[in-house]
Amino acid sequence: MRTKHFIIAFLFLFISIKNYSQVIRTEKNDTITNWKRTNTVGFDLKEIAFINWSAGGNNAISGLLKGNFIRQYKEGNMKWLNELIVRYGLNKVAGTEMRKTDDVLQFNSTLSYRNDSISSWSHSAKFNFGTQFTNGYAYPNTDLSISKPFAPAYTFLGAGAEYDNKKEKLNLYMSPMTFKNTLVLDERLADQGAFGVKSAIRDSIGNVVQHGRKSKTEFGILLTGKYNNQIMKNINMENRLILYTDYLNKFGNIDINWQLVIDMDVNEHVAVNLGLNVVYDDDIKARLSITMQFGYA
Repeated sequence: MRTKHFIIAFLFLFISIKNYSQVIRTEKNDTITNWKRTNTVGFDLKEIAFINWSAGGNNAISGLLKGNFIRQYKEGNMKWLNELIVRYGLNKVAGTEMRKTDDVLQFNSTLSYRNDSISSWSHSAKFNFGTQFTNGYAYPNTDLSISKPFAPAYTFLGAGAEYDNKKEKLNLYMSPMTFKNTLVLDERLADQGAFGVKSAIRDSIGNVVQHGRKSKTEFGILLTGKYNNQIMKNINMENRLILYTDYLNKFGNIDINWQLVIDMDVNEHVAVNLGLNVVYDDDIKARLSITMQFGYA
């Protein structure tokens, strides 16, 4: 009996969980050219392997590559802030195909001017661009993609007022004059009317008479917010929120894009990151999507 219990206990030990996380951050101030450069690159890798695991389970490996690159120019009361955000994650579970868990390519540029050096308010112009690196699928169906690079892609261009409080780590931007452009540079998706573009015109038997539009332009109100907070020692939280409504197309229906990132440094060798992304768009059939990312070291 003791031998049997020993064998069972021994089999339970043959589970291997390997975690790796690496973050590299560099910062450089150039006082001659007034440029400040900040680069943050991180990589999370997690592997789970089961060997004779009596409770069952599937081997799995996942990885997440992330980067944040900031270039800021400041002279007097004028500031030009540029930010590039990239994230790409993959997951492979035994018995299934490789699946994408995260895919973000985002560029933000803000030009602002303050009347004095004391006020937190400034006149601002903002440009935002966002798309993805690779095709997206409704797993397990990988025959037809539901999204592609530049299908969709979103751009925002407008002018307004910005509130930037460094002490509270809070940034707000309000623009009553913002152009939003949606690109769907894939004919099949454009013909379907994906992501709110005008779909193809078809005859009575379904043949395409006129292909769908590959872009859609809107003019409306844009509100954005960014808030950083240190919840506890070694636990940082970053919130980003984008709200947009079009003047002419169903005014009052608000498009929402909310991103939440929490980074936790447990110790020198262990780190945890959690990401939440909620998207709501009245023009998209799949109106709500939530993605969560975990990384351990």
